[in-house]
Amino acid sequence: MEMSIASSAFAPNGPIPSLHTCEGRNVSPALTWSGVPATARSLVLIVDDPDAPDPAAPRMTWVHWLLYNLPPDTTGLPEAAQSFPAGTLAGLNDWQRAGYGGPCPPIGRHRYFHKLYALDVVLPDLKMPNKKSLEQAMQGHIVAEAQLVGNYQKGH
Repeated sequence: MEMSIASSAFAPNGPIPSLHTCEGRNVSPALTWSGVPATARSLVLIVDDPDAPDPAAPRMTWVHWLLYNLPPDTTGLPEAAQSFPAGTLAGLNDWQRAGYGGPCPPIGRHRYFHKLYALDVVLPDLKMPNKKSLEQAMQGHIVAEAQLVGNYQKGH
Protein backbone atom coordinates (compact mmCIF):
# COMPACT_ATOMS: atom_id res chain seq x y z
CA MET A 1 0.00 0.00 0.00
CA GLU A 2 1.35 3.41 -0.94
CA MET A 3 1.54 6.06 1.76
CA SER A 4 -1.04 8.84 1.34
CA ILE A 5 -2.10 12.03 3.11
CA ALA A 6 -5.51 13.72 2.97
CA SER A 7 -7.60 16.39 4.67
CA SER A 8 -11.30 16.59 5.42
CA ALA A 9 -10.95 20.39 5.02
CA PHE A 10 -10.02 20.47 1.31
CA ALA A 11 -9.72 18.19 -1.70
CA PRO A 12 -6.39 17.47 -3.41
CA ASN A 13 -5.46 20.56 -5.45
CA GLY A 14 -8.55 22.30 -4.08
CA PRO A 15 -8.97 25.58 -2.21
CA ILE A 16 -8.05 25.70 1.48
CA PRO A 17 -10.94 27.15 3.55
CA SER A 18 -10.25 30.61 4.98
CA LEU A 19 -10.65 29.17 8.52
CA HIS A 20 -7.11 27.76 8.10
CA THR A 21 -5.59 31.05 6.87
CA CYS A 22 -4.62 34.51 8.12
CA GLU A 23 -8.05 35.70 6.99
CA GLY A 24 -9.74 33.19 9.29
CA ARG A 25 -8.75 31.60 12.61
CA ASN A 26 -5.34 30.52 11.26
CA VAL A 27 -5.73 26.98 12.61
CA SER A 28 -4.26 23.87 11.04
CA PRO A 29 -6.53 21.69 8.91
CA ALA A 30 -7.32 18.14 10.00
CA LEU A 31 -4.92 15.72 8.31
CA THR A 32 -5.09 11.94 8.01
CA TRP A 33 -2.63 9.51 6.53
CA SER A 34 -2.28 5.82 5.83
CA GLY A 35 0.10 3.32 4.27
CA VAL A 36 3.06 4.12 6.54
CA PRO A 37 5.65 1.38 5.86
CA ALA A 38 6.40 -1.13 8.61
CA THR A 39 10.06 -0.06 8.46
CA ALA A 40 9.20 3.52 9.49
CA ARG A 41 10.50 4.65 12.88
CA SER A 42 9.20 8.24 12.70
CA LEU A 43 7.24 10.66 10.53
CA VAL A 44 7.98 14.22 9.43
CA LEU A 45 5.39 16.78 8.31
CA ILE A 46 6.50 19.81 6.29
CA VAL A 47 3.97 22.37 5.02
CA ASP A 48 5.37 24.93 2.59
CA ASP A 49 4.51 27.30 -0.25
CA PRO A 50 6.88 27.32 -3.27
CA ASP A 51 5.08 30.31 -4.84
CA ALA A 52 6.29 33.09 -2.53
CA PRO A 53 5.99 35.95 -2.78
CA ASP A 54 4.25 36.01 -6.19
CA PRO A 55 3.28 32.87 -8.16
CA ALA A 56 4.12 34.73 -11.38
CA ALA A 57 7.69 35.28 -10.14
CA PRO A 58 8.42 32.96 -7.19
CA ARG A 59 11.62 33.74 -5.33
CA MET A 60 11.44 31.45 -2.31
CA THR A 61 9.61 28.63 -0.61
CA TRP A 62 7.82 29.86 2.53
CA VAL A 63 7.67 27.32 5.36
CA HIS A 64 4.36 27.17 7.25
CA TRP A 65 4.79 24.19 9.62
CA LEU A 66 7.47 21.68 10.64
CA LEU A 67 6.86 18.64 12.84
CA TYR A 68 9.20 15.69 13.23
CA ASN A 69 9.51 12.46 15.20
CA LEU A 70 5.78 11.83 14.98
CA PRO A 71 5.29 8.19 15.98
CA PRO A 72 4.88 5.93 12.91
CA ASP A 73 1.58 4.54 14.25
CA THR A 74 0.05 8.06 14.20
CA THR A 75 -2.73 8.26 11.61
CA GLY A 76 -3.26 12.03 11.51
CA LEU A 77 -3.71 15.29 13.35
CA PRO A 78 -6.98 16.99 14.35
CA GLU A 79 -8.06 20.43 13.19
CA ALA A 80 -6.38 23.21 15.20
CA ALA A 81 -3.77 20.74 16.52
CA GLN A 82 -2.08 22.11 19.64
CA SER A 83 -0.89 18.96 21.36
CA PHE A 84 0.96 16.15 19.66
CA PRO A 85 1.82 12.49 20.30
CA ALA A 86 4.63 11.82 22.78
CA GLY A 87 8.06 12.32 21.21
CA THR A 88 6.88 14.75 18.50
CA LEU A 89 9.13 17.78 18.09
CA ALA A 90 8.58 21.06 16.23
CA GLY A 91 10.75 23.13 13.97
CA LEU A 92 10.67 26.83 13.14
CA ASN A 93 8.43 28.12 10.38
CA ASP A 94 9.43 31.18 8.35
CA TRP A 95 7.76 33.47 10.90
CA GLN A 96 10.51 32.19 13.23
CA ARG A 97 8.10 30.39 15.55
CA ALA A 98 7.03 26.84 16.20
CA GLY A 99 3.57 25.73 15.19
CA TYR A 100 1.24 26.18 12.28
CA GLY A 101 1.08 29.41 10.30
CA GLY A 102 -1.68 29.42 7.74
CA PRO A 103 -1.72 30.63 4.16
CA CYS A 104 -1.43 34.41 3.85
CA PRO A 105 -0.25 35.08 0.29
CA PRO A 106 0.59 38.71 -0.50
CA ILE A 107 -0.49 38.36 -4.14
CA GLY A 108 -2.12 35.73 -6.34
CA ARG A 109 -3.18 32.13 -5.75
CA HIS A 110 -0.47 30.09 -4.01
CA ARG A 111 -0.04 26.32 -3.65
CA TYR A 112 0.49 24.79 -0.21
CA PHE A 113 2.28 21.43 -0.07
CA HIS A 114 1.55 19.21 2.96
CA LYS A 115 4.40 16.71 2.76
CA LEU A 116 4.60 13.61 4.92
CA TYR A 117 7.82 11.61 5.13
CA ALA A 118 8.37 8.20 6.74
CA LEU A 119 11.90 7.81 8.10
CA ASP A 120 13.81 4.68 9.11
CA VAL A 121 15.15 6.49 12.21
CA VAL A 122 13.98 8.66 15.07
CA LEU A 123 15.85 11.94 14.64
CA PRO A 124 17.80 13.47 17.52
CA ASP A 125 16.44 16.64 19.10
CA LEU A 126 17.48 19.23 16.51
CA LYS A 127 16.58 22.16 18.82
CA MET A 128 13.92 23.93 16.73
CA PRO A 129 15.43 23.33 13.29
CA ASN A 130 14.55 25.28 10.19
CA LYS A 131 13.47 23.35 7.10
CA LYS A 132 17.00 23.15 5.68
CA SER A 133 18.43 21.65 8.89
CA LEU A 134 15.54 19.20 9.16
CA GLU A 135 15.91 18.10 5.53
CA GLN A 136 19.66 17.60 6.06
CA ALA A 137 18.96 15.37 9.07
CA MET A 138 16.42 13.37 7.01
CA GLN A 139 18.85 12.68 4.13
CA GLY A 140 19.30 8.98 3.47
CA HIS A 141 16.51 8.02 5.88
CA ILE A 142 13.31 8.56 3.83
CA VAL A 143 11.53 5.25 3.18
CA ALA A 144 8.25 6.71 1.85
CA GLU A 145 6.64 10.06 1.19
CA ALA A 146 3.25 11.47 0.31
CA GLN A 147 1.90 14.93 -0.35
CA LEU A 148 -1.35 16.83 -0.41
CA VAL A 149 -1.55 20.16 -2.23
CA GLY A 150 -4.12 22.84 -1.53
CA ASN A 151 -4.30 26.41 -2.79
CA TYR A 152 -5.39 29.78 -1.47
CA GLN A 153 -5.83 33.35 -2.67
CA LYS A 154 -6.81 36.17 -0.31
CA GLY A 155 -10.35 37.43 -0.66
CA HIS A 156 -11.58 34.40 -2.61
